Amino acid sequence: MGAVFENDWGEYLYPEFEKPYYKDLRKKLAAEYRTRKVYPDMYDIFNAFHYTSYADMRVVIIGQDPYHDEGQAHGLCFSVRDGTALPPSLVNIYKELQDDLGIPPAKTGDLTPWARQGVLLLNSVLTVRAHQAASHRFLGWETFTDRVISIANEKTTPVAFILWGAFAQSKASLITEERHLIIKSAHPSPLSAHRGFFGSRPFSRVNDFLLSTGQKPIDWRIE
Repeated sequence: MGAVFENDWGEYLYPEFEKPYYKDLRKKLAAEYRTRKVYPDMYDIFNAFHYTSYADMRVVIIGQDPYHDEGQAHGLCFSVRDGTALPPSLVNIYKELQDDLGIPPAKTGDLTPWARQGVLLLNSVLTVRAHQAASHRFLGWETFTDRVISIANEKTTPVAFILWGAFAQSKASLITEERHLIIKSAHPSPLSAHRGFFGSRPFSRVNDFLLSTGQKPIDWRIE
């Protein structure tokens, strides 16, 4: 489960594919895809990188692992394929977006328009068994995606990192807060959204930060 990147991510990530941990991960994934139902489709695993080049990356949203039901996961955290019912967390993200910027909730849950503007929608674990949340945790993905976060942190152009929930916030130690923006709040899931996610205004805060550092703001509308 390597990838051919048609943008600048290859320069940064191809060396990871040659490391022992990744070769071990790849063997485990090959067995999983051969014997189990796994999401997303193997050709979609690296979509976050395909849609958002390193040079264009201005925002990083960190999720945990992919949605695990049919037709949902397609390689972007919190995003589902067009035509799929919106997961509760995404419903709450859209509600906060409306409260923050007045943008009405989209009918689609496909967040590709964000990715194409420089929002890296990065899950910490990039695959999952069908109907088994967190089933691919500790296979080795965390080593890979921690490296991705560290590479993002190395950008000289300031980046806004959105860390929703305790798991994402555990990655803050990989980020240099003096240069980048770190936004922390509760997770948007129905279990925790009322404990600090609602009212956190992450979208306007990101755009204010981007403007203050001479960058173009994100158009958060999903058409």
